[in-house]
Amino acid sequence: MKRAEKIRTVEFLQGELGQATVAVLADNRGLTAVQMNRVRKAVREANGRFRVSKNRLTRRALAGGRYQGMETFLRGPTAVILGFADPISIAKVAVRLSEEYPKLEIKGAVLEGQIVEPAGVKALASLPPREVLLAQLLGVLQAPAAQLLRTLNEPAARLARLVDALARRAEGSVS
Repeated sequence: MKRAEKIRTVEFLQGELGQATVAVLADNRGLTAVQMNRVRKAVREANGRFRVSKNRLTRRALAGGRYQGMETFLRGPTAVILGFADPISIAKVAVRLSEEYPKLEIKGAVLEGQIVEPAGVKALASLPPREVLLAQLLGVLQAPAAQLLRTLNEPAARLARLVDALARRAEGSVS
């Protein structure tokens, strides 16, 4: 690889790392070309990128950035799975692929500058999707407001039931 090509590779990796929300590192030793293409396609469908580059070039791309903690995982053949939207969906894809292809072993991840061990990546993959989490949060936020509304409406509802009962009793005594 020529020097200019190495520089372009480092700059390209820096650009992608700057846009990524999560980076999962995996050992890709022993995967066939067909399996690598399947992995790339699955990651691309989850709005991510599957990158394999020399560890030395990856270290240079990481220098000084928020993913600098990934350097500890750069031992042996390493693939970087970058996620650009929902970190949970990339973790799910990475875990599913590592189960489908046992040779694709997850080394760890970096999420918002925090290093995540392989067990943490699996725990992250077990979380519900972002939309479900937002719906659950909305339900929790709405519950006190709904309870307050019921509490405020109860005296008026009691009065309406009392007036209705009195009207029925008055009708019953007239007949």
